[in-house]
Amino acid sequence: MNDFPYLSVLTAAPLVGAVVVALLPRHRPELAKRVALGWSLAVLVLAGAAWAAFEAGGDRMQLRESYPWIPRWGVSFTFAADGIALVMLALIALLVPLVILASWHDADSPGAKRSVPAFFALILVLETTMIGVFAAADVFLFYVFFEVMLVPMYFLIGSYGGARRQYAAVKFFLYALAGGLFMLAAVVGLWVAGGQTLDWQLLTQADLSTGVERWLFLGFFLAFAIKAPFFPFHTWLPDAGGAAPAGVAALLVGLLDKVATFGILRYSLPLFPDAARWFAPAALTLAVIGIIYAALLAVGQNDLKRLVAYTSIAHFGFIGVGIFAFTSQAGTGAVLYMVNHGLATGLLFLVVGMLVARRGSALITDFGGAGKLVPVLAGVLLFAGLASLSLPGLAPFVSEFLVLVGTFTVNKPVAVISTIGIILAAGYVLWMIQRTTQGTLNPTLSSVEPMRRDLSLRESFVVAPMIVLIIVLGLYPKPLTDVINPAVEATLTHVDATDPAPEVPEAQP
Repeated sequence: MNDFPYLSVLTAAPLVGAVVVALLPRHRPELAKRVALGWSLAVLVLAGAAWAAFEAGGDRMQLRESYPWIPRWGVSFTFAADGIALVMLALIALLVPLVILASWHDADSPGAKRSVPAFFALILVLETTMIGVFAAADVFLFYVFFEVMLVPMYFLIGSYGGARRQYAAVKFFLYALAGGLFMLAAVVGLWVAGGQTLDWQLLTQADLSTGVERWLFLGFFLAFAIKAPFFPFHTWLPDAGGAAPAGVAALLVGLLDKVATFGILRYSLPLFPDAARWFAPAALTLAVIGIIYAALLAVGQNDLKRLVAYTSIAHFGFIGVGIFAFTSQAGTGAVLYMVNHGLATGLLFLVVGMLVARRGSALITDFGGAGKLVPVLAGVLLFAGLASLSLPGLAPFVSEFLVLVGTFTVNKPVAVISTIGIILAAGYVLWMIQRTTQGTLNPTLSSVEPMRRDLSLRESFVVAPMIVLIIVLGLYPKPLTDVINPAVEATLTHVDATDPAPEVPEAQP
């Protein structure tokens, strides 16, 4: 057993970096950027060490630490990670430095209300809260990080976003705060009904009555459904994703929203297994509606960033289907989807941000034939789009395939209807690429000087690692599935779910 406190150090490190960056002089923006990038890379190295210390075939919850906090309430600073949390921690540690590099000039805009050091300090604070929420193994600690992460994201959108940034930031904050209130009520109820403890491991053994369990599940599920978001709680995401800087939007849809699906897997299912089975048909219905509805809305979007945000709502529907199908293939597919969506949609948001920064507009009608001016950037956009629609050979295909195969074995109608979303995804992604980079060159683009600059060296360092990972994990996902599978199987054990026996055709005489 390793005694090094990986998770607490990993959680605290970005916060220390945020303080250092925030204290740098406002007139030294380049120094703030370099310090923030260097600090985030150090966190990435530490996350790699935590991955190496995790034993894929060992206990479910590893790297456990616990420190007294509020003994009277049975609350402690308890950290632990299973395979699901581990892959998300690795994704956070990878994406944050790439986003910092991609957002190098996002805070330089004269319209920004806050300083450059404040912008990058907020990103590091956000990293701390995201790591904390995935590493927490105490329900109250999880709730604290779940709520506190709203603050840096609110300021990142409201102070550094686009024209509708204040409206989008307030809407995001109010929706998330409302969900947090549902969770707070459920946490209090769980503390009372669960024996006055909020330790995750102890609560999984608590004996709750049917009525109490269903009400508590509903409180948690509503909070997670709003945060994800699932239909019909989705309306805040297109506004927030459209108004936020591209890098911040990549963190929002690639990482922050995964807290909800992770919360369902870590808390809603193991703590309230009977209620989870009882609510599963309703959850599957909402997920399927979200897949189709968001895809249809994406087809009609003229704003690139809002279009990508709507695609994410459809993808979250697939994750919901995988979770509530209650099979190991679908569950593993759902967790892989969380990782692969973070890579593919994060890449798509960042590339869209590069195009928008050059054109000075996010409207698709302001582009047209841009590939003739920036062929490499247009090629990366095409790759990101193909990954987003789950092209075979790329990482998202593996996760989507597992979700559909695992769901088909237990619920054929849901799996069949969900496949319609794949067809619609091909439509809205390819239609976006056609109108943006292909076809006849829009004459106005030639007069826009930044549109003559193709992918820069800095931007290449941003997109290259994500492209490589999407290809490698599409061909060889085993490093992820080896750590994900045991955690998914343990979760299914809590809800008393087993994979259906394969149907073997009878031999003909």
